[in-house]
Amino acid sequence: MIIVTGATGLLGRQIVERLLTRVPAGRIGLSVRDPEKAQAFADQGVRVRRGDFADAGGLAHAFEGATQVLIVSIDKMGDEAVRGHRAAIDAAVAAGARRVLYTSHMGASATSHFQACRDHAATEEALRACGVPYTSLRNGFYAASAVRFLVQATGSGRLALPADGPVSWTSHDDLAEAAAAVLADEGRFDGPTPPLTAAEALDFDDIARIAGDVTGRPISRTTAPDDRFRRQMEEHGVPAGYAGHLLDIFVAARAGEFATVDPTLATLLGHEPTPLSAVLRKHLPGA
Repeated sequence: MIIVTGATGLLGRQIVERLLTRVPAGRIGLSVRDPEKAQAFADQGVRVRRGDFADAGGLAHAFEGATQVLIVSIDKMGDEAVRGHRAAIDAAVAAGARRVLYTSHMGASATSHFQACRDHAATEEALRACGVPYTSLRNGFYAASAVRFLVQATGSGRLALPADGPVSWTSHDDLAEAAAAVLADEGRFDGPTPPLTAAEALDFDDIARIAGDVTGRPISRTTAPDDRFRRQMEEHGVPAGYAGHLLDIFVAARAGEFATVDPTLATLLGHEPTPLSAVLRKHLPGA
């Protein structure tokens, strides 16, 4: 049985939807914190059990009978994230899974400027030491993050962000389809995958231009000093630690950590990845 964690989240849900087009529902199990939110999958014949990375007994029940376990990375940073991922890896191994898979990041590195990428690197180290074959899906940077930075700018016509660098913005839709393809073809990748990225890397000058074309309203891109950006985030109620993590995305982008473009995602999909313009057209207000 293929077990997917976090199956009620944005990425996890789409992975399961696409996996259902490739394998019978009876071969899929979900580990979720709130089974009621996965009722639509249960109605299709998917096994749904409660699983929480902080509850080893619950994970053992949720992972029972696993042949593969896909650990969808949790929306936390630092020690809490790594502890949770390690607990899920240990539970997958204890359940007898032949392979453990994990949604990592193209920038995974112990020396990254971005905390989340350091967390992914620590989780990959735990995977290497777990004693069973593993696959680390090194996903491109989520295009949804670019959308969040743009939402206010579409109304004001001004996009004031720190200096950045090119980023391979990649859609959740494409990454979900790729994960489903890898799960359905067990062993296709052993260890970390190549970066699963879009076909081009874009900075926010490019994105402002594309967003203007999509919405029909020009957007002016200006550079905000790092300290001012952090202060403005905090003044708008963003916790200081999280504001620092947001700033670190730009620091890492300036260092070229997210600039790689690789054809592996296109190969998995059988077509070119979704361009950022299509993501913006789908999600930006007024597009």
